[in-house]
Amino acid sequence: MKLVFATHNKHKFEEVQAIFPKHFTLLSLDDIGCYEEIPETEDTIDGNAIIKANYVKLHYKLDCFADDTGLEVKALNGEPGVYSARYAGENKDNEANIEKLLTNLESKEDRSARFKTVIALNFEDHQHLFTGICEGHILKEKKGQYGFGYDAVFQAHNSEKSFAEMELSEKSKLSHRAKALKYLIDYLAK
Repeated sequence: MKLVFATHNKHKFEEVQAIFPKHFTLLSLDDIGCYEEIPETEDTIDGNAIIKANYVKLHYKLDCFADDTGLEVKALNGEPGVYSARYAGENKDNEANIEKLLTNLESKEDRSARFKTVIALNFEDHQHLFTGICEGHILKEKKGQYGFGYDAVFQAHNSEKSFAEMELSEKSKLSHRAKALKYLIDYLAK
């Protein structure tokens, strides 16, 4: 079965592909000839996932799913949240985002945070949402060379490593995206 994962992000696509059952053929936006950046104009993670999934269904008539993820930091009242990718500006610079986050947390004792992923699935003319959350905290400095986004400064509860210190197979056992994907995969297996 073919299913479109509405992303241009190669790291995210590889992470999802590693978890997905092999009897599914996953296609990225590039694979279906969709090269435009789908605007994320909603003010919620759920809303942005829905926009992307609906865009693919409307314009390409293909079953698809899209995700949106936000890092929510308690001491920053949930920032960066829905603006995680653009926290330091519209150019989506991971390093600048991390620097801004660490600067904003310098005077804070509570560094608790969570990653939240919402997946919107448009499948056989129905839409379903799946949510995955990973609780943890923000480190004081970057650790590790794997992953992307905020992985180098996020450490999940019950782990001694940042996400960026983990091999993909290890991260896939803990991550917010893996949890949401498990719900999606369980649904598709019905």
